Amino acid sequence: MQSLNKVQLPGTARYDIARVRRAATAFFAIDGFIFASWAVRIPAVKLAAHASSASLGLALLGLSGGAVATMTISGALCRRFGSHRVIVAAGVLLSLALLLPTLARSPLWLGLALAAFGTGYGCLNVSMNSLAVDIVAALRRPVMPYFHAAWSFGGLLGASVGGLLAPHLAPLPDFVLVAAAGLAVTAVCGRVILRYPLVVDHAAAADRPAAGVARGSIWRVVLIFGLIAACSSYGEGAIGDWGALHLRQDLGAGAGLAAAGYAAFALAEASGRLAGSWLLAHLGQTRVLALGGLTACGGMLAAALAPSLGVALVGFALTGLGVANMFPAAMTRAGLLAGPNGVAVASTLGYTGFLLGPPMIGFLAASVGLRAGLTTVSLLALVAAVLAWRAER
Repeated sequence: MQSLNKVQLPGTARYDIARVRRAATAFFAIDGFIFASWAVRIPAVKLAAHASSASLGLALLGLSGGAVATMTISGALCRRFGSHRVIVAAGVLLSLALLLPTLARSPLWLGLALAAFGTGYGCLNVSMNSLAVDIVAALRRPVMPYFHAAWSFGGLLGASVGGLLAPHLAPLPDFVLVAAAGLAVTAVCGRVILRYPLVVDHAAAADRPAAGVARGSIWRVVLIFGLIAACSSYGEGAIGDWGALHLRQDLGAGAGLAAAGYAAFALAEASGRLAGSWLLAHLGQTRVLALGGLTACGGMLAAALAPSLGVALVGFALTGLGVANMFPAAMTRAGLLAGPNGVAVASTLGYTGFLLGPPMIGFLAASVGLRAGLTTVSLLALVAAVLAWRAER
């Protein structure tokens, strides 16, 4: 916590920090809203692009590739220009790039469109998490779970609106409305974070080793928490991109009901994150992570192998509760151990799992079926529980 003394606030007061916090929360929410709006319309976009399950998996790899490639340079962009400026640019890019997949009429063009969408998504996620770390340092309170709860509530709203509009609007006019909302949030909240930039000296925190612990051991633990984040976000990405298709293809749900799976997941995840600080304080990090992994494992098995729509929805909700605090807890622990560099490593691994999960599910769906592919979410949730126990030891 020594780095907290390095916080320098331009302007006066906590009032400025409060405004920046609200603006950052809005960016987390609109990011989840845009992604969920895309996710629940995947079946329609897949049909328009004449894509099979295998070719859709390849196209989704374009999204992953664009996002991961951008993440490797987004940290440098944030250091060079400031995370507040990068957030604004990425918000505009992500909103406009959402329109591109609806114009694709082949799997190849869909993959290229998703690469552009992934570029905006990766850049916004790295930059807004960087700003969130600065806010946590400035406030000296563990508010990270609340930012991720905003992302989940944004995803819930996006899934709900997308489900309501799916029977009435084609993807393009639907996404035009979503893009307009993204641009509006970027314009309003972007002014706030540009007006009140937080300047935090991260150098001391990044170089600070834990007392009495070898530096190599610290980074091994950081990697473990990065893998926990990857395992949990793998499931989040898989449900986002394949949940609606599973309910429609395997259980015969209509276009509107197909969106209910992701909505159930997002609502449960958001609720779990709102309670995240209390759970961590009363149960401890290891129990929260281990119990979360076991809950997600059982929930996803139920969702993937469900004989009926109701059972699948309950399974998605349990999965959301299970993974709710795994990613925020991993970010927090990595930051306490190794400062902002630890957060960067853990978040990159986490978002890599989030983005690589969907194409992996696509390949498995083509070879062994979508139900079997989704069971890999359960396996990795179990791996996360084991890693949490290992990190504690």
